[in-house]
Amino acid sequence: MSGTPHASVGRAAVDESRLEVLISEAQTALPFELPALANRCARALDLDAALIYLADLQERLLMPLDEAMEPLPVADSLAGWAYRTVSPRVADVDDGVIVWMPLVDGAERLGVLALRTASLDGARMRRSRILAHLFAMLITSKRAYSDWLAARARTVTMGLPAEMLRAFLPPHTVGSSRCVSSAVLEPAYDVAGDAFDHSVVKTVLHTMILDSMGHDLNSGLTASVAMAAARNTRRGGGDVVDIVDSIDQALTQWLPDHFCTGVLCRLDTETGVLRWVNCGHPPPLLIRAERVLAGALDSPPQLPIGLAGQLSPVTRQVHETTLKPGDHVLLYTDGVVEARDAYGREFGLDRFTDFIIRSSAAGQRPAEVLRLLIHAILDRQRNQLRDDATILLFEWGPQHTTVRSLGR
Repeated sequence: MSGTPHASVGRAAVDESRLEVLISEAQTALPFELPALANRCARALDLDAALIYLADLQERLLMPLDEAMEPLPVADSLAGWAYRTVSPRVADVDDGVIVWMPLVDGAERLGVLALRTASLDGARMRRSRILAHLFAMLITSKRAYSDWLAARARTVTMGLPAEMLRAFLPPHTVGSSRCVSSAVLEPAYDVAGDAFDHSVVKTVLHTMILDSMGHDLNSGLTASVAMAAARNTRRGGGDVVDIVDSIDQALTQWLPDHFCTGVLCRLDTETGVLRWVNCGHPPPLLIRAERVLAGALDSPPQLPIGLAGQLSPVTRQVHETTLKPGDHVLLYTDGVVEARDAYGREFGLDRFTDFIIRSSAAGQRPAEVLRLLIHAILDRQRNQLRDDATILLFEWGPQHTTVRSLGR
């Protein structure tokens, strides 16, 4: 009896020492050193090997950080299953098992971590989760300054307007225990005029979608200036009207010949009160109980952003409603519904909303719903969009648990 506590203390000390060394190495490791570091971490925790895969920009492939390895498809691989569902997957191999652990930063899916081990028990599974958490944090912190990590997530060369615009874009998914917002944007390597933004400020979710005039470097610059103005005002404590006014003023001052349409929303995640301003854009859609509430978020037309200051000062109209738990709000640009197939048939609003409703009803997480939807639109146009297509979907659910919000 007397020896048991001492043995427990000894084991704890060894584990803490290992963890301290690993974290110390991780903090100073360069991004290209992450594959070797992952292997050292795995071996220190009694696992045989580890391999990091990151999702490519279009979420079709899982790209290995080990450049000697081949990518894996997201659609039909065990690694892709772990990524799509944000759940671990275990596969038997000749000399043991491989555990595919999703790499998730808060609500953002990053990729997967493959861990090879001769046998699997509760302790090794727990260590696999610990490593996945560690490397998700490492990748998130290091990709902010690493061109190498950015390049590993690309499959073709990116156009300059897209390069500039993507420097301003937030993560595709953000969330808390009360709400989750996900967005996608195509064409991934040639986008120019469309943009999205979302941010959680304490108990408030801010979302925005923009469609700038034209499709060139100036269009990307317009969207970039708009996002910078919005964030500057938001971070100063401004409300939704203040944010629109700041974008109006910024575009009038710096880009007087350019404008954009857009919708800006502010959701109080404690009460479900939604406030929004629509500036010449397709109206948001409210999805409740697996159906679109027609006209629920319609509003009288207002001038696009950037024109108000040029024509005459205007007071933007703010509209308000209260969501119910489980409600989804959908923002989109016209390139989504106007996408045409080889026969000239539009994708259309009905097909668009039906896809989202059916996928959500099947239990797909918002990020996965949008991944599947944007791929359906791309496939319909043979990966040649005539216009930018951007979708943002956010869900309010005050009864969500934190665990559920990490992937939903």
